[in-house]
Amino acid sequence: MRRIIKAATAIAMLAGSMLAPQAHAAFVGLPGMLRGHLQKIALGGPTLAPFGHTLFCMQYPGDCTASHNHFRPGPIALDDSRWNELRDINREVNGAIRYEHNYEGIVGERWLIAPKTGDCNDYAVTKRHELIARGWPAHALLLAEVVTTWGEHHLVLVVRTKKGDLVADSIEQDIRPWTKSPYQWVRIQSPKTPTFWAMIGKTQA
Repeated sequence: MRRIIKAATAIAMLAGSMLAPQAHAAFVGLPGMLRGHLQKIALGGPTLAPFGHTLFCMQYPGDCTASHNHFRPGPIALDDSRWNELRDINREVNGAIRYEHNYEGIVGERWLIAPKTGDCNDYAVTKRHELIARGWPAHALLLAEVVTTWGEHHLVLVVRTKKGDLVADSIEQDIRPWTKSPYQWVRIQSPKTPTFWAMIGKTQA
C-alpha cells in the first residue's frame, strides 16, 4: 500500500511540473516581463488637461465619465483573456488607422475615435474607447502625454493592472511596461475623474 501511495504521489508531482509551463501558455509574448513585480506610475499634483482632450470630451462626453464602480477604483487583474483582448485591440487599432502627421500643432488638434487617418491622439482614444465598450473599467485606462527621444509630444494609453502599468502605443505593436518605454513622462489622466489630469510623481515600487 505504501508503494502505491508513493507511486501516486510521484505521478501527481510529475504531472504538476508538466502542467506548470502550460499555465503561462496564454501569456506567450508578455510574460517574461509580467511574471515579476512591475512598477506603477505615481500621480503627482493636478495639472491642466491637454487642450485636445478638452475638445474631445465635448465631442465624446461618454468617454470622459468616471467608472460606475467607485468602491474599487484600483488596477485590474490581467488574466489571459484580458491580456489577449488588450493585445488584439492594440494591434487592430494600429492597423486600422493610417498615420497622418499633424503639422498644425495645437490648432490642428482633433482627437477622433476610429478615423481613417490620424495621429497618436486618435490611436490612443480609439483604443480606450474600444476597451471600455468591451467592459473594461475607465479608471484603469488612462491617456498619458509623453515626449519621445526625438523631442515630439506623443499620446499613449496606460493600462493599470495589478501586475503594473502597461503601455499601448501607436509606435510599438507590443504592449510594454511603462518603465520600458523610452519616453519622458509629462502628465496623465486622473483615474477618479477622467476630465482631470495629473503630473507624473515619483515612481512607486
